[in-house]
Amino acid sequence: MNYNKEFWDTYANENEAKFNEEFSKFIRDLAISLRCTSVLEIGCGTGIDLRLFSETVDVFGVDLNDMALSIAKKNGPKFNFNKSSITNLPFKDSSVDFVFTHQLLNYLDDDILEKGISEMYRIAGKYIMNCEKYDELEKQIDDNSKFRNMQKRWMHHKVRVISNVDMHEEIEPDKSRFTLLRKL
Repeated sequence: MNYNKEFWDTYANENEAKFNEEFSKFIRDLAISLRCTSVLEIGCGTGIDLRLFSETVDVFGVDLNDMALSIAKKNGPKFNFNKSSITNLPFKDSSVDFVFTHQLLNYLDDDILEKGISEMYRIAGKYIMNCEKYDELEKQIDDNSKFRNMQKRWMHHKVRVISNVDMHEEIEPDKSRFTLLRKL
């Protein structure tokens, strides 16, 4: 699952049509209810999950795809979008209150996933959320992605699991697994 520019350019072009207002509201309301003043989406694509945040929250998005970031910057000029890998995030330790992924981790090889989890943990100040397609055994989905069991993946870090449930289909039609963690 090496970075495939053509695959991710196509994904970016289709991303705008995937805007899910219910999921975006859910993320915004969750972060605000947890009293978070800064939010980072890793693998933000075109920024559709971040669009409903107000300027009272410091909003960051990182992605490797230049086309997606260009669209994100155009549609969310009040936010901070940058090119970066999950394995080398340009943030200080414990500097972002709420760090999340939405169907990014399904596309990563296991070694990159483990490095990415360590980076998420390093920069998270309070909470980490993963919303990924779930399978207990992490079976292959297709040539580009695997199901993930994020609760199992976080057990070697100092976190408390707050929630680990399937998303309701009205919020996330793909019925991804919602894993919310409190960094200890």
